[in-house]
Amino acid sequence: MIYLDSAATSFQKPETVGRAMETALREMSSPGRGGYPAAMRAAQTLLDCRTELAELFHVPEPEQVVFTMNATHGLNLAIKSLIPYGGRAVISGYEHNAVTRPLAALGADIRVAAAPLFEPDMTAAAFDKAITPDVDAVICTHVSNVFGAVQPIEQVAALCRERGVPLIVDASQSAGVLPLDMTALGAAFIAMPGHKGLYGPQGTGVLLCCGRAETAPLIEGGTGSVSIQQEMPDFLPDRLEAGTHNVPGIAGLLAGVRFVRERGLEQICLHERKLALRASEGLRSIPGVSVCARRDLFAQTGVLSFVPEGQDAELVGNALAEAGVAVRAGMHCAPLAHRTAGTLDSGTVRLSFSAFNTPEEVDRFLAVLPEALRGRTA
Repeated sequence: MIYLDSAATSFQKPETVGRAMETALREMSSPGRGGYPAAMRAAQTLLDCRTELAELFHVPEPEQVVFTMNATHGLNLAIKSLIPYGGRAVISGYEHNAVTRPLAALGADIRVAAAPLFEPDMTAAAFDKAITPDVDAVICTHVSNVFGAVQPIEQVAALCRERGVPLIVDASQSAGVLPLDMTALGAAFIAMPGHKGLYGPQGTGVLLCCGRAETAPLIEGGTGSVSIQQEMPDFLPDRLEAGTHNVPGIAGLLAGVRFVRERGLEQICLHERKLALRASEGLRSIPGVSVCARRDLFAQTGVLSFVPEGQDAELVGNALAEAGVAVRAGMHCAPLAHRTAGTLDSGTVRLSFSAFNTPEEVDRFLAVLPEALRGRTA
């Protein structure tokens, strides 16, 4: 199988990830529940993972790194900490349902800072117009999960700092790929999955929290700390981490983060971008395909979409699966992004690369695509 769906989950993992999870299952229990060796090994693993993540993303203290189930969990924590029912939020035109659905559930007044694809200056101008002092929070994805377009997060962050409005960053597609400095951005929260660019297992995620940001637990329960009181602790990470931790998952995440740091963000990103550019150039030579990409190595990451003109994107995706190529097709849980880009009616076929893909796999995909396109008229 040629796996080109790492924007959903990085399927190929470093071997160290599986080994770390096996070790955790054999040698670790639960942190904060005892002073015996198995519990202490678990506690040290969690601390090591928080420390590595804090160093990678320039978070002042490891305690500001909160473990979640996934990025969606983290985004819900962040959004519901900052935005009251009926509150006001500004979002980009490329947000995932992990942002728009919690806002809808809150009955929020949503302002969309919409701009065309691959137009960062226009995106920044749209945020400049939309961010006013009455806004409860700004939420911006760093990279579109559908198109790989890099958003001008530094400019958006500067506007938020200038106007005193808290910023939530969805780093689902950028964590482990692009540099991300929480201190420099001044973001209130940055949410990310563990199972994509950080090469950890599914069921892991991270929420980076500014020490000054208000936090509201989604669930309450045991934390192993201040057990006598019936309110959740008022300090991080305990305030947002009720219940038993996913210790094998966090051990695997730690191994994935170490892989990223050893390989280097720049090397990983350049590799993925070169593969995306190779694929987009090849797609342009295939009749009946409209490529949603710029001929620019730095306009996007290793995620790109194309529209099979006059055909059903999901049927083309199924045909590619039958040919041994794993892609994702359809709406990608991001109808707002498709509406903004003008692909809501058609959907797209999305390719997404990781550190483990090769140029030869791109060429093999391009070779089988014409056959997948034949006879797939909607």
